[in-house]
Order: sequence, then structure tokens, then C-alpha cells
Amino acid sequence: MYFLLSTIASLIAVVVILVWRQRAKLAPLVPPRVANRLPYFRHYAYSPLPGSSFSDQAAAGLSSSTFDLEQNIFGGDSRVGLDERGAAELTDIMRREGVSFDQARLIRQNRLLALHGIDPSGMPLDSKAVTRL
Repeated sequence: MYFLLSTIASLIAVVVILVWRQRAKLAPLVPPRVANRLPYFRHYAYSPLPGSSFSDQAAAGLSSSTFDLEQNIFGGDSRVGLDERGAAELTDIMRREGVSFDQARLIRQNRLLALHGIDPSGMPLDSKAVTRL
């Protein structure tokens, strides 16, 4: 009896380990109803957001000569558009600080770098970091 229970427990453990190791390949096979309830699979259940096309974002002023969305629009790019959260941050910076799209991109990038302990020149802010040998 103990042999049977230990064999079943071992087989279940092996199956769980195999499923865990192959989870990236198995994730797209999980139905969306189940995937939305499991925290690991939430980022695999992708659905495009409405109103986030390149043409909508270009009309909102999120384009410039150095970051040209017109090429994506006229090139028939099938992607949805820019990241919604990033686009919202950029429009907020542009509105609040009265700067252009390129300046807002620079401000957002410098904030992200500072958040991760990097100064605007790209050097780490940590005094113990080794920057040259």
C-alpha cells in the first residue's frame, strides 16, 4: 500500500515539475477564462486596447521628426500602437510641463533612469559601482 502511494506521489511530482519547466510553451494553450484567474498567466492573455493605434497617437501629438509614427501608419504596420501607459505618461508630461514630444520623452527616460539608480549620462549613482578598471 505504501509503495503504491509513494509511486503515485512521485509521478505527480514529476508531472508538476515538467509542467513548471515547460510553462512558457504551455501558457498560450491555457483558456483565457482560466488564465485571467492565475497571476502567472495574466501577461500571456493579451488583448489590444481600444484607441491605441498609431494614427490615434500621432493625432494626439505623440510623433516628431526623430520619432516618426507616420512611417508606421503609411507602411501598413500591423502592430497596435505605442504602450498605453507610456503614451499616457508622455501626454501628461507634455500637458503639465508645456514641452514638446521629444522633450517629454527625454524627461520620462531620465526619470526611469533615476528610478533605477542611473544618472542622465548613463553612469550608475551607486558609489560602490565599478565603472572602469
